[in-house]
Amino acid sequence: MTTPGIPNDYSLSTTCFGARLPSIQDQIFAAVGMGFRRLELGLHEAPPSMDGLDESRRETGVTIPSMVVGCRDPLNGSMAVERLGSLVPEECERALNSVRRHVRLAQRWGCNTIVVRGAKVEDGLLKREAEGLNQRIARGTENGELKEDVQSFVKRMQRKATKQVEQFCRSLHTLTQESPATAFAVEPGREIDDLIGFEAMGWVLDDLASLKYWHDVGSIHQRELLGLTTQGQWLDAFSPRMLGVHLQDASAEEAELPIGAGEVDFKLIAEYLPKDAERVLEIGPRHGRAEILASVQYLLEHGF
Repeated sequence: MTTPGIPNDYSLSTTCFGARLPSIQDQIFAAVGMGFRRLELGLHEAPPSMDGLDESRRETGVTIPSMVVGCRDPLNGSMAVERLGSLVPEECERALNSVRRHVRLAQRWGCNTIVVRGAKVEDGLLKREAEGLNQRIARGTENGELKEDVQSFVKRMQRKATKQVEQFCRSLHTLTQESPATAFAVEPGREIDDLIGFEAMGWVLDDLASLKYWHDVGSIHQRELLGLTTQGQWLDAFSPRMLGVHLQDASAEEAELPIGAGEVDFKLIAEYLPKDAERVLEIGPRHGRAEILASVQYLLEHGF
């Protein structure tokens, strides 16, 4: 199944291509050459041109089952879609309008699932504290004390940012009411100052019955290494609501690694994945065709 051109059952995130292929048409043909017939529109600094999308899809049979919201905006700093939980009305409305634009594009391209990722805390003191912790994490010279400080920060942040989480829920409620044919799935935050940690994810899913969960293997592994909620706890709590998963390997230093090149326990992941969950390979763009194909082979050999 991993011979180039032989179809597999996975999706490939366009994030994997980076700047190597600047058009969606080129990306589709490259994906088909590796055996993929499903693409996810992912984030990148320079979103690809969508010229030739319809023609290349008709020729190859490729579908686009999922889109990460923000994928049509350059990934160069703060993105509008990260402000769905903003307590500043103008910022929140700007975020809503950005998601609405992505939903309209998704509908035009036959994509039914929107993955919502990223909602930053706004409190200035918390943001500065997070910056200090991130500097300590980057140095990599500390042990248990750093983990204790990160755990304490995340707990305090979740409690102090309750109003932002409530606004995030109101924003998503508005979006789901406006676009009932679109499935919205929330992915955990990747940074320690993201609103949607383990506790907040529970609040959001409890509040909105129609909302789905999207698992991110790499970021959860890195958060676990900092002493936060483990991969198994996330899966145990939220796999019944899981619509899809971003598959990548990770270490303490790097995420979006080829599968098998890091520390993630993929046997554990396989035990929890619903049979119909979308399985999206999200490998960093510095890795190429050989690593992507090796990742598919690894997954097939480990119960996926």
